[in-house]
Formats: sequence, C-alpha cells, structure tokens
Amino acid sequence: MSHTPTPQLPATDHEAAAVPERSPDDDNRAEDTAALDGGDTSEEPRADGKAEPADGKAALTTEPAETKTSAPQTTEAKTAETKTSDTADKGTAVSREPSTGVTDEADAAAAKETDASTTQQQTAADGGTPEPSGTLEPSGTPDQSAEAPTPHSWRERRPGLARALAWTVTGLALVLVLFALIVPNDITKFEPARFVRIPAEAILGAGLLLLLPPRTRKLMAVVMGAGLGLLTILKLLDMGFYWTLDRPFDLVLDWILLDDAQSFVKDLAGENGALAATIGLIVLVAAFVVLLVLSVLRLTRLMVSNRDTTGRTLLVLGTAWITCSTLTLEFSGVPVASHSAATLVENRVEAVRSGLRDGKAFQKQADDDAFADVPPDKLLTGLRGKDVLITFIESYGRSAIDDPQMGEPLGQTLEQKTKELTDAGYASRSGWLRSPITGAGSWLGHSTFLSGLWIKNQQRYRNLVSGDRLTLTEAFRRTGAWRTVGIVPGTQMAWPEGKYFGLDHIYDSDALGYKGPKFSWSTMPDQYTLKAFEELEHGKKDRKPMMAEIILTSSHNPWAPIPRTIPEDQVGDGSVYHSLQKKEGKDPTEVWKDPLNVRDEYRKSIEYSVTSLVDYVAKYGSKDTVLVFLGDHQPNKTVTGENPNYDVPISIVAQDPKVLDKISDWGWTDGLKPGDNAPEWRMDKFRDRFMTAFGPQAGESR
Repeated sequence: MSHTPTPQLPATDHEAAAVPERSPDDDNRAEDTAALDGGDTSEEPRADGKAEPADGKAALTTEPAETKTSAPQTTEAKTAETKTSDTADKGTAVSREPSTGVTDEADAAAAKETDASTTQQQTAADGGTPEPSGTLEPSGTPDQSAEAPTPHSWRERRPGLARALAWTVTGLALVLVLFALIVPNDITKFEPARFVRIPAEAILGAGLLLLLPPRTRKLMAVVMGAGLGLLTILKLLDMGFYWTLDRPFDLVLDWILLDDAQSFVKDLAGENGALAATIGLIVLVAAFVVLLVLSVLRLTRLMVSNRDTTGRTLLVLGTAWITCSTLTLEFSGVPVASHSAATLVENRVEAVRSGLRDGKAFQKQADDDAFADVPPDKLLTGLRGKDVLITFIESYGRSAIDDPQMGEPLGQTLEQKTKELTDAGYASRSGWLRSPITGAGSWLGHSTFLSGLWIKNQQRYRNLVSGDRLTLTEAFRRTGAWRTVGIVPGTQMAWPEGKYFGLDHIYDSDALGYKGPKFSWSTMPDQYTLKAFEELEHGKKDRKPMMAEIILTSSHNPWAPIPRTIPEDQVGDGSVYHSLQKKEGKDPTEVWKDPLNVRDEYRKSIEYSVTSLVDYVAKYGSKDTVLVFLGDHQPNKTVTGENPNYDVPISIVAQDPKVLDKISDWGWTDGLKPGDNAPEWRMDKFRDRFMTAFGPQAGESR
C-alpha cells in the first residue's frame, strides 16, 4: 500500500514549544477513546477515505501503524485525549498511555471540558436538559473555576470548628498540667491565690524537653506525664489523710488503712456501692495518669513546632519567677514563685528515710523498759482481788466535751451518769490523754496506751507486736492473779497480735453470738456487747478476778444508724435489733449531706456508749470493780473542725476508796467529765504512771 504524506499545518511558536508532534497511533487511540466516551457521533472522514460508524463506536483495525496516514488533530480527538487522561487520573478502567506530550496547562483546560461533558451526559441520562459545556480555554490559561476535591474528613468540612476544638484541647491540657503542679495536698488550703502561682517545675521541664533529641524527648514527656499523674494521686491521698488523720499519707506504712476506708464506704453506701466506688476509683486513677501523659505530649509537640515563641515565653517566665522569689512577692499570703511539687517530693523522700531510721530508734526505746525485770508477784499489787475493766470508747475525743454544740448535751449526760454511779456507791476521777492519732487507726491508740510507747504508725505497731515489750494487759496476766480476756466485737478476722497483748481468751464478733444487724460500722450495739461479756465471762460463779480489755464500737463513724438503749430483757441474741434498725435507724447517706447532722449523730453515739457502759457497771459491778475507760482518738474533721487537738478523756471508777487514793496526786477532776484545768498527759505515759501507782504496797520492794 502506498503511503501519501499528509501536509502539515503551520504551527505557531507557542504551539511548537508547548505541544510535541503527535504520532498517528496517538491520534487513532484518542479518536477511539472519544467514541467510547460518547463524544460526537457524526461521521468524520479518515485519512484512508473511509468514514467512522455513525453509532459512535470505534472501529477496530488490524492494519499496522505504518499504513495509517497522519491527519490534522481534530477538536474531537483533543477532547477524547483529555478525557482519556482524566479518566485514568480518576482510577477508571482506561489506562494512561505513555506521555502524550501535552503540557500541564493543556491538561487542566481539557479537564474542564471533560468534566462539563460528563455532567451533560449524566444530566441527559437522568432525563434532564444538558447545560452548555462551554468552550475550551486556550492552552496555558489555568482554570480558576475548577471544582476543589470533595473534603472527606470533618476537619476539612469545618476547619473553623476544628481549630477551635484544637485550641480548647490544648488549653485543657495546659490547665491540667498546671493543676497537677500547684494544687495543694491539704483540702483546707484550697484558695484562689494558690492557683495563680508560677511553678518552677513547669519552666524547667519545658526547657528540658526543648533541648532533648526527638526520641528522648518523647520518652521524657511520657515519664513527666506519668510522674505528674502519680504526684496528683499522692496529693489526693494526702487530702483524705489530712482530713481524717490530720497528717499526710505515709507511702510505706499507710496502705493498710485503705482497707478501713473501703469499710467506711461500705457502711455508708452498701457493699455494691463500695465495690462500684472501688472500681470507679481505679479507673479514675488510671485515666488521670493517661490524661496527664497525653497532655504533656500535646504541649511538647506544640512547643517544638513553635520553638522561638516557646523560648521567649520561657525566658520571660523564668525571669518573672526569679524576681518574685528574690523579692518574696506574695498574693493573699501565698508566694507567687512556686516550687511546691518539688518540695513535696523532697519531703516524701525524706519521710521514707526517716521511717527507715525510726525503726532503730523505736527499738532502742522499746528495750528501755523500767518494768521488764520486775518479778510477777510485785506487779500491780495495789489491785489484787479486783476486777479491772479497761474499756475503749471508739472516737471519744475532747471535741465531744468542749464543742458548744455537742458539749452541752453530752455534759448533761455525763453529770447524770456521775450521779447514778454515786448513788450506786462509786466514785470517779477524770483527766486528759493525748493520743498519737486522730480520726482513725484505733489500734495505734490502744497499743500506745497499753505499751507505754508512742505508736504513731503501722511500722511501730509491727515492731511492737513482734517484740517482748511488757504491756499493761500482759502485766496482769504475768502475775497469775487475773484471768485476762479480750472483748473485741470489731475484730472480724484472725488477730494473732492478741497473744502478744497477754489475753488468755479473745471474744471476737463471731464468738459473741450476735444475731442482729450491723449498726453503722459496728458489728453489734454496745449494750449487747456488755451483756454478752456478762454472760460469757463476768457473770460466771466461782471465777477468779479478771482483767478485761473491752472495745466498744457503736460510736465508730459514720455514726448512722445508731442503736438506742432498750430494756435488758429484750436484748436476747440481738435479733430484736432488726426491726429497731428498720424503724428507727437513720440512713448514713442522708446524715452525711449536712456536717451539722453528722456532728449531732456523733454526739448521740458517744452518749449511747457512755450510757451503756455506766449502766452495766452500776448494775453488775461490785466493791471489787475498777473501771478504766477512755477514748482512743478524736473523730475526723467533719466533727472536730480544723486543727483539732489530739486529746481524749479518761476516767477511773471504783467503789473502794483506796483505789482512787492511789491516784490522788494526779490532779484529776472528780466525776466523769474532766475539767479544762485537768492534766494533759501523752497517752504513752499512762502505763508507767498506772503501774507505779498500783505497784508494791508500802514496805514492799521491787
């Protein structure tokens, strides 16, 4: 077949520069694609003289490319080519051939016409009227009206909202980090001035993060965030301990007290409520640590992406901190320059070290015992033949007597009970002891009173019960002149320490045989506890003298519901209290909504315990009965208010005048209510004073 060259049209300089010469294969492919895409269906002459099919379908040819003649590129071919390119860009089945030589500007212009053509075809398919497609813009002129890509994420659809949310999250992260650094660890110190300070830890931490390499920086940010989370949790624990015990949380020794806290919540909200609260607390703690880690990471990324601004800001804040610290500037009495977080960590590290050193110092004190070598037959000779009842009333503190709201009605009760004892032939003396604890930790107060050592924490308690220090109860047992028993209704599990305290027999909550409901934290009412003691031990015939340690628990928080005194013949096995509790008991959740109600219920619980004890002694006591009763510690700050003292009242009651004569030089007040001018001794001093007063009789030697 002969090949007749097709004359070429002259091209402008611009076209020559922008569009390379096309091959016949390119033109044929473009025309085929235009037909497939639904382009112009009119017949178009071909170089070989044949016409295209009128149905718009491209004819397939098997002729070699050399036999085809080149023809001027038609508008339809251009359109088809651009549509082919556009279709390939959109991921359709039509593949882009190797470079066609068309410039980027030409592609953009052709894309516009292709989009318009596609829109017209879609409209026609839908039954509508196609809109004019417009004309092809000149090559090299960008299409300013081309549609932007459809945004797929909500941030692209709503950029303003996304920016506002990002700034909000960043602001919350900054507030959370600052809160963790400057919040006080004592809830009573919450005041606005403490939240407008400049924390040195934040300035130094931010500067350190900027200096570190990327990987180390990210790791350090995670460590800092976790550290802040743990520090804040420690502060929250401190708040609870300051509120209940008037001291911070001991990182080594106080974990055991969390079990008591759970018991308190169980009494307040029930078992399910306590379980839910425990799970919620664990989740909250974990979430808080995670939030602080994420907050520090977010702030770190922001600082690194704005190094210059961050550097200038840190320089200004550092200068301000140094200036405020040097000039000791304060706001409402609170220093503006803060380093409270670092100080707290330093104090806790020192507290742990002191605790470790305290073990050796305590052991030295325990070994120095003036009564360790006293022969048994020389101990407590002034009380031989007497029944000695050492009784602790839970949370019976000085606030119950001194506070105007509580002191007046309780004072009337104490006066009335003093008169009842006098009518029964008893006399009494009262004074003050300073407990090592307040709010909770009764066993520390008990062991301080009995051992003559200052048992201020769990470590000292453990060291005490693992040693051989002579306790007051053990001194009675060692003489062989008394049977020693323990009445401990609050003990609901094994208590191996009871053997250390020298008790021949221990009656815990199970051994006392109670069949009624709990009242508040207490497993049984005090009236029942004393009745059980009478039936199980004190009321037995032909028994030897006894020393009994009795723990009365009805005045344990949350002080609701409280039992009431009922006729003794109705007490029975305690089953009667089921109906009484439902009919008369108060809901602790309701009581604790108002501190005034809490204080009033606390006062009523003390009145109930004192009444139960005095009524028992007046009825079942004798000329050989000696009663020593006291509080173990003050109640928590809901009752005492801020900065309570640690004093508790103590009274000694006896019919035999010789007993009270032996303590006549103590300066105690007559009656069950100690006077304001009565002596105030540390509780650990009582053992030695008591054993000295009731030691060898005149003319006897140790």
